[in-house]
Amino acid sequence: MRLNYKIIFHFLGLLLLFNGGFMLFAALFSLIYQDGVTMQLVLSGLMVLLIGIFVMVATRKHRKEMNKREGYIVVTFGWLIMALSGTIPYMLTEAIPVFSNAFFETMSGYTTTGATILSDIESLPKGVLFWRSITHWIGGMGIIVLAVAILPLLGIGGMQLFAAEAPGPNADKLHPRITDTAKRLWLIYFGYTAAETILLKVAGMSFFDAINHAMCTLSTGGFSTKNASVAHWNGQPIIQYIIIVFMFLAGTNFVLSYFVFKGKVQKVLRDEEFKLYAKFIAVFTIIASLIIYFNTDPSTSTVDHPMVWGELESSIRHGLFQVLAVVTTTGFVTADFTAWTPFLVIFFFGLMFLGGSSGSTSGGVKVVRHLILIKNGFLEFKRALHPNAILPVRYNQKSISGGIVFNVLGFFILYMLSFIVGALVFSMFQIDFESAIGLSASSLGNVGPALGDFGPVNNYAALPYAGKLWAAFLMLLGRLELFTVLILLTPFFWKNR
Repeated sequence: MRLNYKIIFHFLGLLLLFNGGFMLFAALFSLIYQDGVTMQLVLSGLMVLLIGIFVMVATRKHRKEMNKREGYIVVTFGWLIMALSGTIPYMLTEAIPVFSNAFFETMSGYTTTGATILSDIESLPKGVLFWRSITHWIGGMGIIVLAVAILPLLGIGGMQLFAAEAPGPNADKLHPRITDTAKRLWLIYFGYTAAETILLKVAGMSFFDAINHAMCTLSTGGFSTKNASVAHWNGQPIIQYIIIVFMFLAGTNFVLSYFVFKGKVQKVLRDEEFKLYAKFIAVFTIIASLIIYFNTDPSTSTVDHPMVWGELESSIRHGLFQVLAVVTTTGFVTADFTAWTPFLVIFFFGLMFLGGSSGSTSGGVKVVRHLILIKNGFLEFKRALHPNAILPVRYNQKSISGGIVFNVLGFFILYMLSFIVGALVFSMFQIDFESAIGLSASSLGNVGPALGDFGPVNNYAALPYAGKLWAAFLMLLGRLELFTVLILLTPFFWKNR
């Protein structure tokens, strides 16, 4: 069957309409704060809107059916089109005049990676900073739509492994219609953003800082309006605790939040992925906090208070914050974890491969895949002793088909191969070993902070032109669950059958 190009371009035009509208919203903030770039942002929005309208009008007479191949193209090229058009505000305002830098920053925004090439963030106009945060928020919202409606339809492994009432065309739904399901999850997403904005404002942030950090927290992005990221508020622990709570929520399956609001708390407490996610956070925080408290060199200590209790509280807070920031792939920074002990450097590098829950805005491998791998690994021991026994992998008291298990295994192998190839390519740009593996793991996992020359207190400006494009590709690859992008690189995908 020939590809239905008209419906593909029609959807891409619709995405451009959304992008242009959000640019005009950023222009409104620019006008309110009188930062001098309002006209450039308005022009950016109008340009993108007009292109979107033209494309939609030109393709209005399209065949309504969309098959899997067209779905893959819309998802991947949709992200690319959003990133390419998203560079226009940076270029017109001259906040980031070089295209490679603007494209890197925009792709990092939409994929909710949070890596930046900017060295003086606070000098940028507020309208540009707000646009930068919006790219995160749109990306996080888009991931929810992918998880709810598109990836299960395409059969992408892992995304079907929600809780029993998970949304999707082949599983029980929160509501009979996928669109209504997406609306409900968007409402939760918006509600969490509004709640965090209010709480951060009450805790002492300015309204502008509060709304930007709320958008970047719920999207598990990591862009900040301050050069020092959240470390700017190290003297105000309540602000960091608020962000900690919402990072945890953002890394949790949004379907579970829906169940809580419906009073079905037992569904959350029985969910195996949530329980493992919470246990991971608790155990990793204890490990990090104890090492920070007992072994961190005073010259690199994160301790904010001189008293013993102050030291303990500070160690726990920084340990919990950085564990959540890396596991949920948010990437906010309260301290340079690469300046802590060598053990913690390797420890946090390992956490880059964990990821949050399925159905969240987090990147990475996802907890549910690790859970399936662990369960299948233990069953292999039993199968070795009892080769004739039928021992299916169970998730939330239900047997999982062998196809999904193989899909998860295949994903993990592809993920590790992508990481290795990613590091090899970075090494071709004369980047040292530690920095190369950190860049690859961070870009692919959408984490943000890496290791070596690209650690938590540094930026990505030193990457060469080709290195920025490669990092952007890895961000897109990881954000769209590997298969969605890689299948487009296969010859048989493009053959008309």
